[in-house]
Amino acid sequence: MTEEQNDNKISELDELKNALAETEKTRDEYLAGWQRAKADFVNYKKDERKHFDDAVKYGIEGIIRDMIGVLDTFDLAIKMLEKEGHMDKGIYLIRSQIEDILKKRGVEKIPVKQGDPFDPGIMEAMAEIESEQSPGTVIEEIEPGYRLYDKIVRASRVIIGKAIGIS
Repeated sequence: MTEEQNDNKISELDELKNALAETEKTRDEYLAGWQRAKADFVNYKKDERKHFDDAVKYGIEGIIRDMIGVLDTFDLAIKMLEKEGHMDKGIYLIRSQIEDILKKRGVEKIPVKQGDPFDPGIMEAMAEIESEQSPGTVIEEIEPGYRLYDKIVRASRVIIGKAIGIS
């Protein structure tokens, strides 16, 4: 083999090495892009699954709000009947059944009692009155609050105290 042929072979080999390196670089770019796209798709599927789960979990929120309104009206009717002395155990049973249905659907009453500190995350102050209790504490709960799993459906409506003599 002549030196010229040898140089041509070396030149061809260098060209092949360069072409191989260029092809490997392109392959690596495509692979990295595919891996990013795959990771994006996996994240998208997780996000969509969470959105679906939330829709199933909280999709009944409107109906729950309506049922809470019915429960409030039921409580008013019970108070009126108790004042008149015309109470039947069946009325309490029906109310209990409504509460049980709500509990099965993830609804729970927010516990608030007199003397609790006011928490704007779960309470709505309807009025502020002078009180012997420390300012910012619950004096009375007007309407109970409810949460659906971890979401507040209706805040507890309360009257809170303020220091005597402050306008």
